[in-house]
Amino acid sequence: MYFKHPNGTFFRVPQKANHYTGDPNGGMTIYYIQPPTNEKVTAFPKGFRMISGNPMLRSRKQLNPEAAEAWSLSFRCWETEGFFDPSNSYPPGAGPYDTVAFPNKYCAGGIRANIFFPSCWDGKNIDSPDHASHVAFHEGKVNPNIGIILMDGKCPASHPVRVPLLFYETFWDTRPFKDMWPTDGSQPLVLSQGDPTGYGHHADYVFGWEGDSLQRAMDTCYDGFGWPEACPELTVLSDEEINKCVQAVQVNEKVEGVPLDALPGCNPIQNGPEPATAIENCSAVSTTGIPAATPVSNIPPSRIVRSVITPAA
Repeated sequence: MYFKHPNGTFFRVPQKANHYTGDPNGGMTIYYIQPPTNEKVTAFPKGFRMISGNPMLRSRKQLNPEAAEAWSLSFRCWETEGFFDPSNSYPPGAGPYDTVAFPNKYCAGGIRANIFFPSCWDGKNIDSPDHASHVAFHEGKVNPNIGIILMDGKCPASHPVRVPLLFYETFWDTRPFKDMWPTDGSQPLVLSQGDPTGYGHHADYVFGWEGDSLQRAMDTCYDGFGWPEACPELTVLSDEEINKCVQAVQVNEKVEGVPLDALPGCNPIQNGPEPATAIENCSAVSTTGIPAATPVSNIPPSRIVRSVITPAA
């Protein structure tokens, strides 16, 4: 996520550690959620991957408002920072503080992105050409007071295998931009693929757990608060260990720490409402595997900070 300054330059929005996750350098929490019925959950197989959302969207996807997919993507505008404060008192996607598009105002406590993935698998394909057809959202009518985090839905016949309901929370720290926030009511945030609406909000998942550890966790760990320490099948790392686990920069391109004249890569802003289109003849640095990256920022890079298991009733 980037902040577009009134002078036209872009600043990367940093991430902050989520509530009750310690003090790691990052701002994403990943939940692996079992259904409240305690039905069998099958761990993802080796090589499994999928996507939730569509990065090309620039207007709201037309969905049945009572279906799970309609509740899968949202942004929470935190008016204050406390875990028990009013703006954090509703389930993800529910309540007056969550929106499908970017919040239309400055959020004094930051913004949390909420992303749920499909939790039903066809049982055969570990991927598909669109990275989505081999999975499906569970069926049923969503209770608007609860959302889908503990929804008792059923898998469709086409995708009969129940897999963990993945849920990503990412804490975007917009507080440093308070004094630069537009006073004309315009919305200055933009996703890195050139999306100023938030409708292109999306996430990827690639399975990478060791051995049968995820399956053992799904079979035995039902902590209702999502504490990794409550699951004996997990090896819990300290903040210090987590902060040492970093991925070396692979692309020699400035993406943060300095004002950018344009978004990284070939990602000009496309306002919509028509879907965005790929840019042809891209000349930006985009080849991975270049070791001589340019360090440009003191802002910690985006990274996964912790995986938590939560909950069955």
